[in-house]
Amino acid sequence: MAEFDRPTIAGARAGTAAVIDQGLRSYMLKVYNYMTVGLVVTGIVAYGAFAMAFDGSGQLTGFGQAIYLSPLKWVVMLAPLAFVLVLSFGIQKLSTSTAQLLFWAFAAVMGLSLSSIFAVYTGGSIAKVFFITAGTFGAMSLYGYTTKRDLTQIGSFLIMGLIGIVIASLVNLFLQSDGLSFAISIVGVLVFVGLTAWDTQKIKESYNEAHGAELLAKGAIMGALSLYLDFINLFMMLLRLFGNQRN
Repeated sequence: MAEFDRPTIAGARAGTAAVIDQGLRSYMLKVYNYMTVGLVVTGIVAYGAFAMAFDGSGQLTGFGQAIYLSPLKWVVMLAPLAFVLVLSFGIQKLSTSTAQLLFWAFAAVMGLSLSSIFAVYTGGSIAKVFFITAGTFGAMSLYGYTTKRDLTQIGSFLIMGLIGIVIASLVNLFLQSDGLSFAISIVGVLVFVGLTAWDTQKIKESYNEAHGAELLAKGAIMGALSLYLDFINLFMMLLRLFGNQRN
């Protein structure tokens, strides 16, 4: 009797594994879709804001003066952080639709805050660095998804590195040191390359088919937020290293 049961048990386990695997693929696809659409929104808003900030002669318009020169620039710079904090600490209390709306709003505000890169760097170099970032991000995210190695311990060092980058960046706001800025960018590339793999593995391991649809939907949004931030920060670090500034 036991001999007849074994194929049945093995088949049941294989069927369960297949369901989980399909569910995980669907979940990760949702994460990447959210992240990709968020990046598209950011790019459109960034370029649109830049176009509105300068007139045909290259002079700042009233809108440009407001977001780049007036005290409003601090609101534009800090608004994305506010959205991240609201999503990170309030996700459990938010409905899925509200969390989605906040994510899209965050992506748009981030685009507004990044619009100045079009005034600093040439369009060609921005495009070049974007594709370098996409390739690097894709490779490291794939590694994080497929590797059997536990990246938890590496993640702890990466978080410490991230804290160091934030502190050094704040200090450099006052020092305005080119050498320190270069060092921050080098370390930043290494940190965000590692964080991409680590975050991907965390998102994958956080998936549980027993979770309800709403909990999974919120998890996908937060996963997309993490990967979005990894991509944007990696892009900015690479842009500082390889971007060609306008004369």
